[in-house]
Amino acid sequence: MKRTPLYEAHLRLGGRMVEFAGFALPLQYTSIVEEHLAVRRGAGLFDVSHMGEFWVRGEEALAFLQWATANDAARLKVGRAQYSMLPNERGGVVDDIYLYRLGEVEYLMVVNAANIAKDFAHLKALAEGFRVELVDRSEATALLALQGPKAEGLLQGLTDADLKGRRKNDVFQAQVAGRPALLARTGYTGEDGFELFLAPEDAEAVFLALVERGAKPCGLGARDTLRLEAGFPLYGHELTDTTNPLCTPWAWVVKKEKDFFGKEAMLASPCREKLVGLVLETGVPREGYPVLSGERPVGRVTSGGYSPLLEKGIALAYVEEGAEEPFFVAVRGKPVRASLSPLPFVPLK
Repeated sequence: MKRTPLYEAHLRLGGRMVEFAGFALPLQYTSIVEEHLAVRRGAGLFDVSHMGEFWVRGEEALAFLQWATANDAARLKVGRAQYSMLPNERGGVVDDIYLYRLGEVEYLMVVNAANIAKDFAHLKALAEGFRVELVDRSEATALLALQGPKAEGLLQGLTDADLKGRRKNDVFQAQVAGRPALLARTGYTGEDGFELFLAPEDAEAVFLALVERGAKPCGLGARDTLRLEAGFPLYGHELTDTTNPLCTPWAWVVKKEKDFFGKEAMLASPCREKLVGLVLETGVPREGYPVLSGERPVGRVTSGGYSPLLEKGIALAYVEEGAEEPFFVAVRGKPVRASLSPLPFVPLK
C-alpha cells in the first residue's frame, strides 16, 4: 500500500488504518459518529492526499477543457473552481472532478484516487491536437480538508489570508502555519470549509497545527457518512462508466449548449432509471441491497449507511423510471419500509 505524508502522524494519533484505493488511510480515530458530528458542529480535519492532482497549462488549455469536461470551464474566472465530470465516448462518466483556474492559462484538476491512471491516460489521448501541457502532480501534492462551521475561525488563526471575504469555490495562495499553501473554499461534506494543497514535506506540520487549534482528526468512515447525508455521489457507486449524468440529480453539471466529448451519445441515451434518496424506518441499508416497489424488485442501493443527524438508515438508490411507492429495501433479505427523501438528507450550510 502507498502511504501519504501523514502516515506516521495518523499512527501517533491512534488512527485505525485500512486500505483505500491503494493507500493506507485512517478509517477512524475514535468513532465514526463522533467524528461525523465534530464536522457538523465544529471542525474536522481529513487527510485526502490520496486524491489525484493534474496541472493543465497552455494557450489552448481552456479549449481542451471545454472539450474534455461536461461543465462550462469558460465560466471560470481566475481564482474560481467548479464541480465537473469527464464524459466518455458512450456518454458515461470517466470520473467526476473538481476544476480550479489558477491563472490565465493554468488550471488544476482534482480527480478520484482510484482513477488517477485511467483519467490521465484518457486526458492525454484527448489532448492530441491541442496546444496544452498535462502534468500529473499527484505524488508531489498533499491535500488536507478542514470542514465544519468552525473551520474558518480555526484556520484564520494560522494563515495570513483574510478568509471572511472568501466565497465558496474561491481558490487562492496563502501561508498556513508558516508554510505555502493553495487554499480552496471547497469540500465533500456539505459543510463550509477549506481544502489545503501543500508540498508533502509541509503536510504534517500544518496538519498538527490545525489539530492543536482544535480540529478533530477524522477518517474515511466519517467522510463517507458526511457525503451521504449531503447527497453527494461517490464514483464507482452513483457514477460509473455507464452512468448517464443526465439521468441523475447532477444533470446540472452538463452544459448542453457547448460541444464536449461524448455529447451525442449522452443526449441519445434514454433514462431508464432515476437516483433517489431513501430513509428507512429501521435498519441500515448497504450497497447492493435490492429496492422493491411493493413486492417487485425495481432497483438497488448504490450507497447506504447510518445518518448520525437523522438517527436512521439512509440510502442513495437507482430505481426504475416510473416505479411507484411504497418502496422497501431488502435489509438482509427482510423488506423494510423506506420513504423518499429530497437531497440532501439534512439541511446544510
